[in-house]
Amino acid sequence: MEEYYTSIHYEFPNEEVSSGHNCWHSPTSLHLSRVQRFILSPQEPESLPSHSSQVIMSRKVVRTSKFRHVFGQAVKADQCYDDIRISQMTWDSNFCSVNPKFVAMIVDASGGGAFIVLPLSKTGRIDMSLPTVCGHTGPVLDIEFCPHNDNIIASGSEDCSVMIWEIPDGGLITPLKDPVVKLDGHSKRVGILSWHPTAHNVLMSAGCDNVVILWNVARGEAVVRIDSVHPDLIYSACWNRNGSQILTACKDKKLRVFDPRKGSEKDKAHEGSRPIRAVFVSDGKILTTGFSRMSERQVALWDPKNFGEALTLQELDTSSGVLLPFFDPDTGVVYLCGKGDSSIRYFEVTDEAPYVHYLSMYSSKESQKGMGYMPKRGLEVNKCEIARFYKLHERKCEPIVMTVPRKSDLFQEDLYPDTIGPEPSVEADDWFAGKDGEPILISLKDGFVATTKNKEFKVIKSLMATTSASSSNRQSDSVDVQALQNEMKELREMVEQLTKRVSELESK
Repeated sequence: MEEYYTSIHYEFPNEEVSSGHNCWHSPTSLHLSRVQRFILSPQEPESLPSHSSQVIMSRKVVRTSKFRHVFGQAVKADQCYDDIRISQMTWDSNFCSVNPKFVAMIVDASGGGAFIVLPLSKTGRIDMSLPTVCGHTGPVLDIEFCPHNDNIIASGSEDCSVMIWEIPDGGLITPLKDPVVKLDGHSKRVGILSWHPTAHNVLMSAGCDNVVILWNVARGEAVVRIDSVHPDLIYSACWNRNGSQILTACKDKKLRVFDPRKGSEKDKAHEGSRPIRAVFVSDGKILTTGFSRMSERQVALWDPKNFGEALTLQELDTSSGVLLPFFDPDTGVVYLCGKGDSSIRYFEVTDEAPYVHYLSMYSSKESQKGMGYMPKRGLEVNKCEIARFYKLHERKCEPIVMTVPRKSDLFQEDLYPDTIGPEPSVEADDWFAGKDGEPILISLKDGFVATTKNKEFKVIKSLMATTSASSSNRQSDSVDVQALQNEMKELREMVEQLTKRVSELESK
């Protein structure tokens, strides 16, 4: 067992250092150089130098990083979303999804499942009578906004279905009960949803039937069904950066990386039997959170080319909550948010050992029931904000801002490289046929306002606006307009008849 001693470094012009254990001569003629810290083993006193003109000691070098001083701060009380009955379900999903327009949260509902969708600006106390999205017949387990259209959100439920909803720009005015598309294919509850990062209208769902399904949402059909790979419950499923591979973590303690259009590979990860979470990080590496045999929480980094041994494995604590990892590919920072914890740890992932470097931790008094993570294009770049979380409490949602302290008011290019934008790079049919597309990047230097307008006008006017269906959609739009005009004409005639009838009754 090594012990730490603090020693004073002297220069000895013509003196000798005593060979006694940790015993130093200190005549008044000696000159103090500096205070240093070194490791000394009490079992090996001979390791001390006995004759030397200068005592040379090791010096610990602090790793340089622009994210060393990142700090988290909760927003003021009037910028929170209060009086929301967050779902009491024990499912280990985020329970929250957020984009530059809306924040969505799964809430308690009687007689089925529901979630609310609020415009980001609608802070303060939320009215109990606020309309909800309430089309599911069982509790909602997971929700996720589409990365290519901020008005589209998917939901998975205990009723074994996946539903796609379109949220109007100003938020809901009346309860939303009818989805744009309903996707039926699972035989048990659906607890994991993930949109494809680059392909338009491709959605992955995973259920408690141990099946992963890839949907072409625009056509409303299951194109790929993976039902023979996972022998047990699927804990997590996600895409890599360009969507060419899927990463899953299963109850059998194995990670699986595969192109769903081809084959798969697998190997063991954490030893504990509690849930594992896994995400792709830089250079195709995989970061996992899980538990040891002694139920200690762990974080590990793996190279998919060699699953035999982790690049690094660190034990964190003995809490029981599942650690939800959120990775920012632009900065290389990963945030670990434990369900039931009251803190957010963050680490920097680099190419140098030990690869996963602890940065700091945001702590608060209240525990978190879920967590939403804002895409990079929704952050305030003029405040050096590099991440924003939406922390779910028992009855409120509290935004937490992660900031790099900088004095300059100029745009910080080193903090904000070009990031993934809302434009898809490949259509669903092409992707299922084998074509991959790299993410289309945007600059955050001028903010995101202009890009949002272009996206809404250019890319997705409606959910079904795929390349193959665009012409038929234009025809259906004209038919809808004609039907609306006819209906208005009938209503006018009805109003005229009722007015005439009222005047006749008044004359009598």
